[in-house]
Amino acid sequence: MSTTRPYSPGDRGPEPSGASGVSEGGAPGSGGPEEGVSAGQAAVIGASGGASPSPSAGAVAGAAAGGGGRQVRRLSFDDQSGVVPLARDFTRQALYAWGWLPSATADQRAAAEDVLLVVSELVTNACLHAEGPDELWIACEKKVIRLEVSDRGTGQPAPRTPHRAGRPGGHGMFIVQRLCLDWGVVRTPGVAGKRVWAELAAPG
Repeated sequence: MSTTRPYSPGDRGPEPSGASGVSEGGAPGSGGPEEGVSAGQAAVIGASGGASPSPSAGAVAGAAAGGGGRQVRRLSFDDQSGVVPLARDFTRQALYAWGWLPSATADQRAAAEDVLLVVSELVTNACLHAEGPDELWIACEKKVIRLEVSDRGTGQPAPRTPHRAGRPGGHGMFIVQRLCLDWGVVRTPGVAGKRVWAELAAPG
């Protein structure tokens, strides 16, 4: 169970507490299958809970999310290099499979680009501050994309406050905060590391 903010999900205003919601419970989405997948296998999990790997990381797999069911994909970064472009390519495949791409309007294009940017920032943050990411988890349900990046780091991600655009560094989580409906951190007792999650909405 994750902790959310006291303001409305559509509010993209300043962070009231200066950091993110932290839960001591299990990771969000833990109702899904426990097995991870390699970079060459995208797990596609429909509303029925059954998983079927795609032929390869370079192939588009899965069905559009128009049926209202929850769709989930997971990518393991074990022994992988170039994890940021790998994560972006994996996410782009999911966006095509779920109907976010190709974009019919400028708003749809912007929404898809926001998802790709947030994935890049979360994975980069794990590389810079947590010895690299372990897994990327993407879910789509009711026009909301939820992203999670797990790592073994002990630090607490937070936007630099006050944020100054001219200063080097510290922009990643500020970008995540500004683009997302909500974001936070989940830790599981007795398990090293954390999951940093973020949610974005499709244009109306």
